[in-house]
Amino acid sequence: MLMYNNILVLAPHTDDGELGCGATIAKYLSEGKNVFYAAFSICEESVPEGFPKDILETEVKKATSVLGIKKENLIIYKFKVRRFPEFRQEVLEELVKLNRKIKPDLVIMPSSFDIHQDHKTVFEEGRRAFKNCSILGYEFMWNNFSFNSTCSIVVNQEQINKKIESINEYKSQVKRFYASEKMVTGLANYRGLQISKEYAEAFEVIRWIIP
Repeated sequence: MLMYNNILVLAPHTDDGELGCGATIAKYLSEGKNVFYAAFSICEESVPEGFPKDILETEVKKATSVLGIKKENLIIYKFKVRRFPEFRQEVLEELVKLNRKIKPDLVIMPSSFDIHQDHKTVFEEGRRAFKNCSILGYEFMWNNFSFNSTCSIVVNQEQINKKIESINEYKSQVKRFYASEKMVTGLANYRGLQISKEYAEAFEVIRWIIP
């Protein structure tokens, strides 16, 4: 992965990037890579009762800071949650702008197996916008019927801890069982076991360009 220096993570919703590839983000940052994070919705329509509507904007800033992403490398949009298919062209146009501005070597985004309508839109339009980049699709077990784990990225305990710490910044989302420390660690152990390592994160290879 030494040839990839500009890495862009696409998160349909705040916290998707941390859940899908938080340890990998921490790994790349520890290696001095330039990591950008684009969140397309702060899900104001589905914030739990008792929290301000913009709480996820606050939480994603804290979570990405924990991982080590520079605040100027965090891009936040406000598309309406669960309605991305209605704004497909607008999503594509923003992705094209990101491509022109950032010129990423590697894009990490939802996989083709993800059935969530917002994730699917980001995958489909992301594939169009970044067709000249290497692209990996991150794993969301709870949104997948199956998954093609054709790429494994080895991570360590410190990077898993960073992932968990970043996810824990989402105080408004604490009831989600799949975001628990046990689930995050268990999945990383399972993916590590498949390649005889302690921890790993799995990805679908969508496009791979070797310079």
